[in-house]
Amino acid sequence: MAGHTAETGVVTAAVLVIGDEILSGRTKDQNIAYIAERSTELGIDLREVRVVPDVEEEIVAAVNALRGRYDHVFTTGGIGPTHDDITADAIAKAFEVDIDVDPRAVALLKQRIPEGDLNQARLRMARIPAGGELIENSVSKAPGFSIGNVHVMAGVPAIMHAMFEALVPRLAKGTRIASRSIEAGLKEGDFATALGAIQRDFPDVAIGSYPSFDASKGFATTLVLRARSEPRLTAAEKAVRAMLDRVRAELRA
Repeated sequence: MAGHTAETGVVTAAVLVIGDEILSGRTKDQNIAYIAERSTELGIDLREVRVVPDVEEEIVAAVNALRGRYDHVFTTGGIGPTHDDITADAIAKAFEVDIDVDPRAVALLKQRIPEGDLNQARLRMARIPAGGELIENSVSKAPGFSIGNVHVMAGVPAIMHAMFEALVPRLAKGTRIASRSIEAGLKEGDFATALGAIQRDFPDVAIGSYPSFDASKGFATTLVLRARSEPRLTAAEKAVRAMLDRVRAELRA
């Protein structure tokens, strides 16, 4: 585990999405939100998302940059049977290890594919970098794999979700972040300066302001407070609510 943060209970992660089809817009990514939501539930801070094409040097460069910066790197896409599925080879190159058909992966494929149908194309899905630990795929059996702190999963959402859940028990996890939402009932400009002052008083609480617009109701703003410490979160929420009450009173005066 990279362990790049000094804060107690913090485990960080990045997502690397691999595939020309994502960058072209042909395929709409459905995996980032899933990984983000599940990571939050597990106490893992998702800090970065990158999307790269099916180009080996681009994948290698991104993997090496991210694995040195975060505790976990989750990759999606590029581990199928076709010529453009080059993720496994790129991961092996990034780690400077050999890659070959893995008997463990072949055994898993045989649970779904008759041995006579295991042609060279399908066997590409059994190629695992040396030292890789398999990630179970309960949907189609072709496994993903982990090597170091990099976890390599399929791009098909149903398969990626199954792989992620299989991976969960062996992931390093941090302290879960609690959150509170407050409907401000005001425009951001009404309280932005005062909210900034509260953020300075509570540097350990992440305070986000999210405006929205509804044609029938007009502008609205939701404030979201997030922290690992419930007492600090409660104190910050109290300060924000008091500030909003004060601003409303001033606007009515």
